Amino acid sequence: MDFASRITRSPRPFDAEQGEEARAAVPWASPDVAEVVAGAGGSAPYLKTLIEKESDWLEGAVDDAEGAIAALFASLKSGATGDRAADLRRAKRRVALLTALADLGGVWDLETVTGMLTDFADLSVQLALEAAVGAEISRGKLPGATEDDIPQAGGMVALAMGKMGAGELNYSSDIDLICLFDETRFDPDDFHDARSSFVRATRKVCQMLSDHTAEGYVFRTDLRLRPDPAVTPVCMAMEAAERYYESLGRTWERAAYIKARAAAGDVDAGERFLTALTPFVWRRHLDFAAIRDAHDMRLKIRKHKGHGQRIVLEGHDMKLGRGGIREIEFFTQTQQIIAGGRDTDLRERGTVTGLTQLAKKGWIPGDTAETLSRHYRAHREVEHRVQMMNDAQTHLLPNNEEGFERLAALMGRDIKDLKGDVRARLEETHATTEGFFTPDNGSAAPEADADFGAEIIGRWPAYPALRSSRAVEIFERLKPEILARLQKAARPEEALVAFDGFLEGLPAGVQLFSLFEANPQLIDLLIDIVATSPDLARYLSRNASVFDAVIGGDFFEEWPGLEALTASLSATLEREGDYESRLDAARRWGKEWHFRAGVHLLRGLTTPDEAARQYSDVAEASLAALWPVVCEYFSRRHGTPPGRGAVVLGMGSLGARRLHARSDLDVIVIYDAAGIEASDGKKSLSSRAYYARLTQALVAAITAPMAEGRLYEMDMRLRPSGNQGPVATALQAFKDYQENEAWLWEHLALTRARPVAGQAELAREVDEFRDTLLAARRGRREVLGEVASMRARIASAKGPGGGWDPKIGRGRMQEIELLSQACALLAPATPRALPEALDSGVEIGLLEPRDAERLKSAYALLWSVQVCVRLISDGAFDPADAGAGADAFLLRLTEAGDIAGLEADMEARAEAAGRVIDQVLEKGTE
Repeated sequence: MDFASRITRSPRPFDAEQGEEARAAVPWASPDVAEVVAGAGGSAPYLKTLIEKESDWLEGAVDDAEGAIAALFASLKSGATGDRAADLRRAKRRVALLTALADLGGVWDLETVTGMLTDFADLSVQLALEAAVGAEISRGKLPGATEDDIPQAGGMVALAMGKMGAGELNYSSDIDLICLFDETRFDPDDFHDARSSFVRATRKVCQMLSDHTAEGYVFRTDLRLRPDPAVTPVCMAMEAAERYYESLGRTWERAAYIKARAAAGDVDAGERFLTALTPFVWRRHLDFAAIRDAHDMRLKIRKHKGHGQRIVLEGHDMKLGRGGIREIEFFTQTQQIIAGGRDTDLRERGTVTGLTQLAKKGWIPGDTAETLSRHYRAHREVEHRVQMMNDAQTHLLPNNEEGFERLAALMGRDIKDLKGDVRARLEETHATTEGFFTPDNGSAAPEADADFGAEIIGRWPAYPALRSSRAVEIFERLKPEILARLQKAARPEEALVAFDGFLEGLPAGVQLFSLFEANPQLIDLLIDIVATSPDLARYLSRNASVFDAVIGGDFFEEWPGLEALTASLSATLEREGDYESRLDAARRWGKEWHFRAGVHLLRGLTTPDEAARQYSDVAEASLAALWPVVCEYFSRRHGTPPGRGAVVLGMGSLGARRLHARSDLDVIVIYDAAGIEASDGKKSLSSRAYYARLTQALVAAITAPMAEGRLYEMDMRLRPSGNQGPVATALQAFKDYQENEAWLWEHLALTRARPVAGQAELAREVDEFRDTLLAARRGRREVLGEVASMRARIASAKGPGGGWDPKIGRGRMQEIELLSQACALLAPATPRALPEALDSGVEIGLLEPRDAERLKSAYALLWSVQVCVRLISDGAFDPADAGAGADAFLLRLTEAGDIAGLEADMEARAEAAGRVIDQVLEKGTE
């Protein structure tokens, strides 16, 4: 379908006489096209002039606009460089004219219009760069460069910023460029000559694009977005620019780089530079402090431009004025800066696409995104029509009735309806965005007792988190709310002391206080935590970034499960550049998911058994996702793993999927070199040494203290021969050892073993071997005799336990686990989980059903105590010292009425379990 027949609407001519004049300029046009041209020419003198100049070209272009512009682009690329300036100016007229007619006729939507104008800008900058740098090369001024380097501008790149970077150029836009060059292409001795050459080329590019001639101009070009433009050259080395942003970059520059794009020249080098700048633009943690920076920028613009007053349509600035385009852009970019470091899907250059992603990911309501997107499109349409009228870089609405008549004619609207619509959109845009930057919290902050904790509060100004004036400013706004909520705790003084410990340990405050100010619900969570566990509060002060996860939208949703967690961590690691960054990323990821599991337990969203599985999922996902990363890193130096690879066998609580907040990980690494004697890397190792060192690399990846701490402690003492054996065991050696040399207690330990990482095929073989090995018939007397002996050794080494220790002591968790492993070993199948193992003991006649229930009941209560006390404390637990919040948490998890009653219940159930274990072991060893 041709251009003419696709026109669905046309602007109303401003003046009949002018309309006839414009129509006469295109006698070749169909009536529909003539109507559009007449309306455009009658309402916009600039377009009328273009129509008259380009009527002959337009006649051949109007039926296939896309094809005509494509042919124009091809002609420019093949044209002589000596004619380039004139060719570009002539092409600009034609692209602008045909795009305007397609826009006015409703043939192209906003994205097609702005995309076409941006494509032409990209091509213009590329051709200007080739001409300018090519001239430098032909004169021998760019060291080492030849004609082959011209398409990449000899290592120079033009970064498109602002609307050009986002593909959103309008008819009279400036183009904002940052020009850089890749200094690594040049010898140090040639650096200054190369820089001088690129500076000259950049100035020539600006002249070619910006200078007004008889043919007009191409684009006004602005280079002032570069680092410190008052003192830096117009083309900088990439390394110097990177150093500037790392040390001196400001929030507005971060926002500017959201839209940055390598548009011309050495695009590959430009994209590498943008990738290197990622940590500057996109912070790893939620950055709510950016809200204040963006708000301050908005206020400065308003003050400078005088746009802070109420909306008056005449002369209103559609870009910078109240409710205008810039407010939507600021809103979108600030939201992106806040969360884009955590979620790469938010790193959209376009305004509408950015709003769409923010809504999709739950950062803004869907109706807010829809409203602002709709108003953005409408604002841009008005802006375009204003610019069409006179080819001026203006965003101002007409300041008289005649001007509004022309604007209404170009938009095909009634003037009254147009004014009402524009005003309504401006006002709704302002109300929506202003509420984000300066939210109205409704009621005043609650008042706290003036004498509450005066001595402790008096120490706060000396804490590191309150060393900056900005941190103090934000915290003073938060303090009344915090103190009021602390006073509502079960024991306010205890809660205040715990909060004091949290605040004292914070190394810095601006980011976290900004997070709390923007998300007041986090204050409730913090008070819950400090009132329950001072120990956990101190942990949070060192790892406050875990609060970021709460704002992510799905923090309180259902647990995703092991498979989804492994995929999540794998994707996180894939985005990191180097090995150390990946290890730190794994630690950040692990902290957040540990925190989520702990908060769900603390808030009563999960049971102790569910928490055990969740902590296990995090640990297993960490091992499963990190294992291939460690293998890849190790393989770079020593070659790929010889043979069939290796598998990580989870033992103990990890194998049984019953971890708590502070669990170590017990593992065994088993490999199969399949007869291959050595690896094939540049630093080859024997297979045995290879897997031993690979295992050590895995342990380091998990346990090494790094900038983000460590993931877990690991224990490998359950491997064959314990600490005396190799850290990695060959598959056949493992099988031989287990079949011929292993102690019975080692087979008991294998009842809970489970592959958690490594090669899937090898994991299946190890698991099948475990099942076959443990299914072999064993004498009941032998197994129970070993359990009795182990029980005695533990009691001798660790004492009677008891009291508030849920693990050690007669009838407590460790003894119940030992008996459950004996049940599993003696049963035909070998269940890993404790309840199923005890049920198998009933099936083989080792336990009476009521005795199995007593053991399960005791274990369930003791585990509830264990998972609680390990969440809130790393040491011995005593309710008398734990505080009211910890006691309340413990009572809720155990469903006990009071602490004394809980202690008595623990003793009674442990005593009952102890009697059952006594009877089973006595009867079984007779």
